[in-house]
Amino acid sequence: MFGPFAYFNKFQLSIALIALLAPLPLAAEEASFSPGWQVDAASSQLRFQSVKNVTKVESSTFAAFSGDLAADGTLSLHVFLDSVDTKIDLRNVRMRFLLFETFRFPEAVITAKINPADLADLPTLRRKTIHLPYTLDLHGVKKQLETDVAVTLLQDDTVVVSSTVPVVIATDDFGLAEGVQKLQEAAKVVIIPSGTVSFDLMLKRNGGATAPTTTPTTAEPTAPEVIAEAPVAPATPEAPLPAGTAPVVPDAVAVDTAAVALEPTGDLDLEACTGRFEILSRSGNINFQSGSAKLQASSAPLLDSVADIIARCPGLKIEISGHTDSDGAPAANQSLSQSRAKSVMRYLVGKGLAADRFTAVGYGEDKPIFANDTTEHKSRNRRIEFALVQ
Repeated sequence: MFGPFAYFNKFQLSIALIALLAPLPLAAEEASFSPGWQVDAASSQLRFQSVKNVTKVESSTFAAFSGDLAADGTLSLHVFLDSVDTKIDLRNVRMRFLLFETFRFPEAVITAKINPADLADLPTLRRKTIHLPYTLDLHGVKKQLETDVAVTLLQDDTVVVSSTVPVVIATDDFGLAEGVQKLQEAAKVVIIPSGTVSFDLMLKRNGGATAPTTTPTTAEPTAPEVIAEAPVAPATPEAPLPAGTAPVVPDAVAVDTAAVALEPTGDLDLEACTGRFEILSRSGNINFQSGSAKLQASSAPLLDSVADIIARCPGLKIEISGHTDSDGAPAANQSLSQSRAKSVMRYLVGKGLAADRFTAVGYGEDKPIFANDTTEHKSRNRRIEFALVQ
């Protein structure tokens, strides 16, 4: 869906999906998709292109998705956003944490209802274009959209559903404009406000689909407890996400994207750790009660991801720094930022990480990243950052 999209304000998302068929022509009142169909993810592709710095075109994919079409024509496609694959590890991480915020919204879901009678003549025509209204649920927002898809009958139990035209989707419609801005700041690029998505989805009847060998799962985040100065008993760290399984390109040559799609398992090298801490510091999803060092429950998803990454950067010491805006007395702001950094440290220690790996520092209002001249800039200055201690 959306590019390395790494970078754009409006991204086009042709995710029009799986319109299927009955294997034999039926009367409209008898038509159905019985006994149901499944997306063969290993033989399907979701591709997206984006443009940055005016002329640089980048093409990327999603490595993990699944879908089915029920006998009554109810279609669903789940795209696991952690599997965004730009072929560059840290660009994938930016997409996950800054744009899609997969720690909060792990998947995009497309749903539609298809009338079986619309495809009753497919066995005769072999290929047919149909109009498909659908619902896209992305980043916590649902929108009604529509597009055309081409349905091709390959065999009685196999069809391919392909994009015919791109669908333009504004990032503002899905609450992604702030994420696009963060991507631009992190990558230092100018983003063209559009992108295109194309797809070829193979569906098989009677459960003949080849599902991804691993499907990403997102554990329920643990809400932060009331922060006390006493140490928190260590907890078992969250298990890292499994590596994804790549789709197969049209000529059936397998592409191994395990190293670049999904968060890799195992220990990370120094470059990967450094890059991740810089990206995590830009996420802006660690929240406190106003004027307090008490973490809000909404902070848990990101902090659980932070704990997982730190656990896979063994031997490295991390500075957790707190920052405020310029409202209030400088001394009070320094004290508050120090207390907030300590609260984050205690949360991470509570996830089973050794306390001696952390240094909690409060910088108050001394290191703003924006001028404290607007409400938005002040909000961005109130932040927690993570950095390696050299």
